Amino acid sequence: MARSMTAFARLETTGTWGRAMWELRSVNHRYLEVGLRLPEEFRVLEGEVRARIGKRCNRGKVDAVLRLEAAGGEAGQLRVNTDLARQIVEAAQNIGRLMDQQAAPLNPLDVLRWPRVLETPEVDFDELSQALLAQLERALDQLVDTREREGSALKDLVLGRCAVMSELAAGLRVRVPEIIQSIRTRHAARIEELAGTLDPVRIEQECALLIQRLDVAEELDRLEAHLGEVTRVMQQTQPIGRRLDFLMQELNREANTLGSKSAHIDTSGASVELKVLIEQIREQIQNIE
Repeated sequence: MARSMTAFARLETTGTWGRAMWELRSVNHRYLEVGLRLPEEFRVLEGEVRARIGKRCNRGKVDAVLRLEAAGGEAGQLRVNTDLARQIVEAAQNIGRLMDQQAAPLNPLDVLRWPRVLETPEVDFDELSQALLAQLERALDQLVDTREREGSALKDLVLGRCAVMSELAAGLRVRVPEIIQSIRTRHAARIEELAGTLDPVRIEQECALLIQRLDVAEELDRLEAHLGEVTRVMQQTQPIGRRLDFLMQELNREANTLGSKSAHIDTSGASVELKVLIEQIREQIQNIE
């Protein structure tokens, strides 16, 4: 199944410990790159978070942000450790006396920012960690669902362009015998006009060599084989983006060869149309995992 690398997911939950929100963003990238922003006290979970994201996403730049708001005290009131706050104020005054100067007035908000001045309810760290990781899995479910929905749309677009290219190749293959005969007749007439005494056998040989150089049957065979491979790859479940990118290079090579060997307006037009379609697909598969 084709998956896009562009997706977004946000999941919020609440408990006795407070409120938590996971926010996941994914964009296209050559490899898997995970960026994390976790609260300081939950840095220990970084390895596990990376591992879980790695199991669900194979390519793309995935940014994961965890926002955690701890629950307040009774009736939603903040609990202040007044003993610690008093010690901080006294310590500041003592430092001022040691420096033989009056201590500068302390900003109450600066005191509140001091570690452990504002107390939060005691929570079971292991229990909270498991709850956050379970929430992460649900957020990853949302992210993967979004990637699969967009990937399905990209798959339809790619297969639609491939169908148009197959029609162009089939139409050109039908026209090849007529094109070859037209080129043969035109060049034979021109050679006879310029050299009326030339050996007819030699004229036939030269025309055969020219037609061999301009024959595009092999290019059409390879083009159709690559299109069949694209269709087959699009049905696979593992990551397919890199393989599709390689196939676009091969398709573009065959389209260029068609153009370089062209000696007829139909072949030239088909080559241009093919390259336009290939470029449209190439732009879209940059987002496929």
